[in-house]
Amino acid sequence: MQLSASPYEERLTAPSTWWLISFLVGVSLALILLPFGTLPMLGGLAGGTAVAAVVASSYGSVRIRVVGGHLIAGDAKIPVSALGEAEILDAEEARAWRTHKADPRSFMLLRAYIPGALRVDVTDPADPTPYVFLSTREPERLAQALRAAKESADAS
Repeated sequence: MQLSASPYEERLTAPSTWWLISFLVGVSLALILLPFGTLPMLGGLAGGTAVAAVVASSYGSVRIRVVGGHLIAGDAKIPVSALGEAEILDAEEARAWRTHKADPRSFMLLRAYIPGALRVDVTDPADPTPYVFLSTREPERLAQALRAAKESADAS
């Protein structure tokens, strides 16, 4: 397997405030179960916090990688040869592409807590997906890694 010239990996982790919210979900469940006694209340605190934390962790575990001539974003694995030019989007432009400019056929890896994004055209004529929209904290670095991987794939 050939590695790209500029490997890239990013985990779209949930913000730290989500962990506080997970604890508050447990507190809420504990308060709901308080009339049933101390043990149900403690079980609600532990169980509610654990379930909310698992949800936050799962939602924030998605990764974006550029490796081996492929862009891997969540469940999608796209060869860089099928991708066109990458467009770096600021927070306002990313919001527009998530809403009124969005094409329902596009592949979107959205995380609302990440303001920046990258939009990459899909140039494969056999693929009906017009573009890939990726929420990313480092759009410049991701665009650079895609360019390097494409140049490396073209050179081989």
